[in-house]
Amino acid sequence: MKRTNPVTDKLNRPLRDLRISVTDRCNFRCRYCMPEESFGPDHEFLPKNMLLSFEEITRLAKLYASLGVEKIRLTGGEPLLRRDLPVLVKMLSEIEGINDIGLTTNASLLKKHAHALKEAGLHRVNVSLDAIDDATFAKMNGRGLGIGPVLKGIEEASKAGLKVKINMVVQKGVNEQEIVPLAKYFRGSGHIVRFIEFMDVGNSNGWKLDHVVSKKEIVEMIDKEMQLEPIDANYYGEVASRYRYKGSDEEIGVISSVTDSFCSSCTRARLSADGAIYTCLFAGKGISLRNPMRNGYSDQELTELITDIWNNRHDRYSDERLTATNNGKTREKIEMSYIGG
Repeated sequence: MKRTNPVTDKLNRPLRDLRISVTDRCNFRCRYCMPEESFGPDHEFLPKNMLLSFEEITRLAKLYASLGVEKIRLTGGEPLLRRDLPVLVKMLSEIEGINDIGLTTNASLLKKHAHALKEAGLHRVNVSLDAIDDATFAKMNGRGLGIGPVLKGIEEASKAGLKVKINMVVQKGVNEQEIVPLAKYFRGSGHIVRFIEFMDVGNSNGWKLDHVVSKKEIVEMIDKEMQLEPIDANYYGEVASRYRYKGSDEEIGVISSVTDSFCSSCTRARLSADGAIYTCLFAGKGISLRNPMRNGYSDQELTELITDIWNNRHDRYSDERLTATNNGKTREKIEMSYIGG
């Protein structure tokens, strides 16, 4: 589809990135995302007929590309649980205007799929890894799984030619002692480690402000062991603050939506596994695109709907979080496993 004039929202932010959740299921039960007590054996996941098909996902992605989207990231749940995922990657890779396709994964299944994903057109993977210590990692993932399969998945992805980033969610009193060991482990590997402040995504992860290890604290911990210096962002809307080990070209990143908001440059829309669009990671509700699509909307009608949603977007939750938290106000938010990170 021919690219039209890019759209912007109420705060003049362009639409550049589309996160697509392909499943709400996951084989881990990380406490900051899908704690076992909320996502136990009796939890009802989406039935197959409610999930978007690959053809529906691709159709919507083409429409988003026509409005300015250049990057797509596949998320979950755990996206590698979606059968035949390389088929979808191939379909998305053929969309005009899409120049980057990534995948966020826990990497426990990545060894098996890495080469097929690369051959289909995947460019990069972001691997969620919250500890390099086996016992800490096993406790955090809620399944008692050791770190071995994840490291093998990372190795296979690298062999396949995929760019790899490591994402660590840091929680005070849980895994902050793993910050420096994780940085040291991957230094020299060519993989960028990004440390993520514990965020209040969803309603079931027990988030409190005093559980957050701030960007400042994270940088200071690493700098004591391996000196860092700040470097410029790669592009408008980049979420991570970048730092380089002094005397090298190796870098790390810190994603700091709690203590240092980046709402002003957010360019991301999120499509849930059942076809609702969310304009913020912290949104309480989305707007269904699946229903009008299945009810016969034309591409033009869907494009007008998508444009209207983005034109009216004014989300800036992270900017407003501190005031709301200090005032004791909370609001219902969609679970991260439903729309991806």
